[in-house]
Amino acid sequence: MDSKQKILIVGDVNGKFSAFFARIENVNKKTGPFDLVLCVGSFFGPCPELTVLEEFKAGRKSVAIPVYILGPVDEASAKNFSALTEGDICPNLSYLGKRGIFSTSSGLKIAYVSGLEAEGSSASGKVPDWKFTKEDAVAVRDSCFASKSNMGDYRGVDLLLTSQWPAHLKEDVRNGSKAVAWLADAVKPRYHVCGLNGEYYEPPPYRNKTDKNTQMELATRFIGLGEFANPEKKKNIYALNVTPVEKMRIIELIQKTTDETPSPYTELNLSEDGNAAKEDRGNQYFYDMNNSYDDNRGQKRRSQGNRGISGNQNDQKRQRPTFDQEKCWFCLSSGSIEKHLIISVGEHFYLALAKGPVNETHILILSITHIQNASLLSPEQWAELKKFKLALTQFFKDREETIFLYERNYKTGHLQINAIGVDNNVAWKIKHVLEDKSEEHGIKLETMPKPASPSELPQKTPYFVAELPDETIMFTKQMKNFPLHFGREIICADNLLNCEEKIDWRQCNLDRDEEDTMAKRFRESYKPYDFTL
Repeated sequence: MDSKQKILIVGDVNGKFSAFFARIENVNKKTGPFDLVLCVGSFFGPCPELTVLEEFKAGRKSVAIPVYILGPVDEASAKNFSALTEGDICPNLSYLGKRGIFSTSSGLKIAYVSGLEAEGSSASGKVPDWKFTKEDAVAVRDSCFASKSNMGDYRGVDLLLTSQWPAHLKEDVRNGSKAVAWLADAVKPRYHVCGLNGEYYEPPPYRNKTDKNTQMELATRFIGLGEFANPEKKKNIYALNVTPVEKMRIIELIQKTTDETPSPYTELNLSEDGNAAKEDRGNQYFYDMNNSYDDNRGQKRRSQGNRGISGNQNDQKRQRPTFDQEKCWFCLSSGSIEKHLIISVGEHFYLALAKGPVNETHILILSITHIQNASLLSPEQWAELKKFKLALTQFFKDREETIFLYERNYKTGHLQINAIGVDNNVAWKIKHVLEDKSEEHGIKLETMPKPASPSELPQKTPYFVAELPDETIMFTKQMKNFPLHFGREIICADNLLNCEEKIDWRQCNLDRDEEDTMAKRFRESYKPYDFTL
């Protein structure tokens, strides 16, 4: 079933009701059917054709498609809304209200704020009906987040409708609103549509920065529409075919385009008490994945203390690495990822051939968005991770091999689980090799049943976890001076894969053509097990 909705968005109608209703009916016949029409800017205008509207109110004429409008933008137009709170003006013509979230039957989420920004806050006195306050912007933000129990998975909203343009969008914005800019930055709509300025403006999409509410770098396309039926013929009607964000795959939401730009609102902040201020987005601290692979930078690592968050007070005082998703090797939206290595992409995870693989079936299970380790997963993410593990387990089983899985949550900023097959005849030795190698390095390993949820993994601490064939795991939280290649030492041991020369991944680097061939070969052999197809 197609979940897309065809919608029309119209700029300031300015009371030209006869031409407006005729136009949308004509467009609907020629290129529809459309599911709904959304109007931004001034709907009534200074001289509305009220007699025409009375024909629709009396039922002598009908509106062809459901039309939803924003509220007044000045004192004159406010008189036409005086008897309305929200709801039907006439059949198929509805006032959305001052601000809120409108959800369609197909799941489309439309955030909106009517009117112009008032100076100060609602606490400073009565606010005219055609004005909105910073508190209104905060309330809309809160409504967008209200249904999210796990804010790390926030996907944005489908549309943000405001009559007033946001400040900071471009240098010469006329009557730009800081509150609208802050709201757009906070709720991260796929489309932000405005009216009022009598200008058609559609710059390239901009990429929102991650924040505490989402680790996904979502994109927003701004659309400023001209007045309906303007003599200069500036674009004033915009058609969209939209799949609700909640029904899109994550890979589609974070897909980058060649013409996109950074967010224009990076430095803007609006505190909840209504005071404008500059925003320090704060650093997000992760283990420095790139440094951990560079022996020549060891002295620099020690001087900067890039050892992650250990809880030690001395560590807390040291400079921490700042996470940059664009440079992360494993974030699917990153420009640094080597996409030719990708095998399969799900909703939350993807499979890729390991860089510097031990053999042709050495695979990584990786989170699509930036999640540091498996203990931080939501129930939905954990469920899909299990599906990938089961698919790979069956893949290796049909090759008469036993899967060996391990995760090192230490000096790496992105969740990555290594998966590799070990011949069934020697798989029983995995536990013994783990014990021998841990003793060799002075590491104390503990054993526990296979975790049923992320909460059963070590919490808020670095760790190493290995999953054994007998449905148990061996793990350690003793990570001081932990050998970064410990997992590969197990795999490459002489009584398992017997290839100790491959312990260091850098000694196994392949050229691009070899990697491409190897990935294509695995992709083809894995197809019967790939539940994402």
